[in-house]
Amino acid sequence: MLGEILTIRGERFGDERGESYVSIAGIAPTASSYVRWEDTLITLRLPEFGDSGLIRVHVGGGKSNALLFSNRATIPAPVEGEDFGIGPRIGSIEPAGGRTGALVSIIGSGFGNFREQSGVFFSWDAESAPGTPVENRSPGSIEVFEGDLGYDLWTDREIRVRVPDGAVSGNVEVRTPRGASRPVFFEVSGKPGTKTFKNRRSYTFSHSVQVQAREALAPNTLYLWIPRPVLSASQRNPELLTRNMESFVEDYRGTNLFRLVDLAVDSTVTVDQTWVVEVYAQETNLRYQQITQDTSSPIHAAYTQADALIPSEDQRIRALADRICGRERNPYLKARRIYEWLVKEADLSLSGDGTTGVLDALEEARFDSYTASLLFCSLARSAGLPAVPISGVLVNQGETLRHCWAEFWIDGFGWVPLDPVLGAGVAPEGFTVREDAESWYFGNLDNQRIAFSRGQNTLSRMDPRGRTVQRDRDYALQNLWEEAVGELRSYSSLWGDITITGIYAR
Repeated sequence: MLGEILTIRGERFGDERGESYVSIAGIAPTASSYVRWEDTLITLRLPEFGDSGLIRVHVGGGKSNALLFSNRATIPAPVEGEDFGIGPRIGSIEPAGGRTGALVSIIGSGFGNFREQSGVFFSWDAESAPGTPVENRSPGSIEVFEGDLGYDLWTDREIRVRVPDGAVSGNVEVRTPRGASRPVFFEVSGKPGTKTFKNRRSYTFSHSVQVQAREALAPNTLYLWIPRPVLSASQRNPELLTRNMESFVEDYRGTNLFRLVDLAVDSTVTVDQTWVVEVYAQETNLRYQQITQDTSSPIHAAYTQADALIPSEDQRIRALADRICGRERNPYLKARRIYEWLVKEADLSLSGDGTTGVLDALEEARFDSYTASLLFCSLARSAGLPAVPISGVLVNQGETLRHCWAEFWIDGFGWVPLDPVLGAGVAPEGFTVREDAESWYFGNLDNQRIAFSRGQNTLSRMDPRGRTVQRDRDYALQNLWEEAVGELRSYSSLWGDITITGIYAR
């Protein structure tokens, strides 16, 4: 029955669970279900999906012999009708298991010829707080990420996707506007370590943009690209609660695009939005000796390139990366050497003034969170390590402060976070910083922040004649924020800060 303790006796289970797990009828319970894990004994609470079926113990990529498990709460009943309908149906997943970032094919029908609003969802799990009722410990799901080049092919009968960062063994579903498929089990295996999400915080926040037209004739249009909180393995379920006007395009490349048409002279228009988002602290434990990198993967191709913000091909960056990394070849240890150099050798501060880029900051030997995150990514990419800057806000006693940090990619494991400024102990007054900040902020991250962009969000202007505005060093890294078209000759805009209106911690 749901919540009862299941006891498994045997041998060679290992003294600690680590990445090992039990499957019941092909489904893996959540991490919080396990009560005890010893070499010869495992006890766990039965999850709500504990149907009758075969039970196995999975350790180190291998699995035990199978025994039949019967849940007395499951009463056999005849199937009524057949599985007809227009919704998606998964026939098989090939292969049936793989590492984070691996390419898998989902074979079936009814997926639709185009992805559009459809998606593939893998299982995701977080560590439950002590005392959480068993019925509230069911696993969540995580969608395949566009930003990680997760979708490779989408047809009505076959989908090819990459296993997303944060996925765990469990159900895979295809969800379309016509419904969701029946879940099929997929085993996420071969990780060179563990990643834990814990201490959820829900933030409710609002932000607004006020526009005042000064000189305007019809026709005129003003476009506003307002960033949305990003979706990631540690930042989940962003939900728009209220707004005072409908967007022109919803979720346009990570922004809500608003269009203000035919503004009149001396008129004032305000766009208000209120959101809620869940943020988890994340902790990683990597066995770096087991890391293998595939330098031909799309992730490597996309996130080791130089761009306008990350001058990884500059000779000064290359020389510094070579000096810091030396003969090191392990990607995890390369990243740690770069991080430690930033924390110990660079003059770090929370925030700076102006639009100083990485090379100017390197020349001045002074860095804030913006330039420090870009310098880490520049050095990492120069050393052949995929890396991406993250931009958002720190949440400190209900107030927000613009802040940047970074992540680097390990094949088979996913993104690993770091924050060199907080690692150096540089934090706003009242901000909770651990005593072991220097070591902890490499590979781990707190839940006192909200992210609005991962890398620079490159947007295309709506009209080739449009006059655009870029907001440097803001809470999101994007190339366009405003675009005036037509006879809007003069206007002013006021972008408000991210204002926290509620915090719920669990």
